[in-house]
Amino acid sequence: MTYRQLTEGEYSDFASRILYEDNHLLIVNKLPGEITQGDKTGDECLAESYKAFIAQRDSKPGQVFMGIPHRLDRPVSGICILAKTSKALGRLGEMFKSSGVHKTYWALCCQKPEPAEGLLEDWLIKNEPKNKSYITTERPGAKLARLKYRYLRSTESYHLVEVELLTGRHHQIRCQLSHLGCPIKGDLKYGAPRSNPDGGICLHAHEIRFEHPVKHTEISVVAPVPDSWPKL
Repeated sequence: MTYRQLTEGEYSDFASRILYEDNHLLIVNKLPGEITQGDKTGDECLAESYKAFIAQRDSKPGQVFMGIPHRLDRPVSGICILAKTSKALGRLGEMFKSSGVHKTYWALCCQKPEPAEGLLEDWLIKNEPKNKSYITTERPGAKLARLKYRYLRSTESYHLVEVELLTGRHHQIRCQLSHLGCPIKGDLKYGAPRSNPDGGICLHAHEIRFEHPVKHTEISVVAPVPDSWPKL
């Protein structure tokens, strides 16, 4: 299989965003606006970009395997795990389902949360046509969403909140923080007053911890926030 040739700038960019790599895993820092896997837009996804990168870097003449055990929403940035082997992909998929992967997010919010920290437990229901989740009561189709949040500090206009995700529901952090009165900067869908210039939102998968699916060693990775964020 032949992959497209990356430009010098693309190659350098993809290389600089690798946070961890071994024979089984590739962990990268996703930018706002990138898609993890292909969708109806036809835009090149992160997995395909890194297939091309590895084929070029390692001079691979054949097909490059790159599995996707989880996804980040297109406007969200931060840690994205890709699997370089089918063994790692299968085991990671099970770990994500069983909450064996511990994820911490940073959210830059338009309002400071009150109280400053707490546990949010809400029933969420997804509206497919609008691609949006809503807080509802316990009823058929609704799923329980749980997260812990903690206020960290403020900039001149925004407030940094750390979120520990306890369940993995559709748009969970965006919906629950908005319901708390703290919409995320740039997130027009959930109540932010204006968009970000890059079209993303200030929600970032900041840290991830898990047991390596093959080596069984502890993996802990932190991703720096995008340069477009206000200085924290």
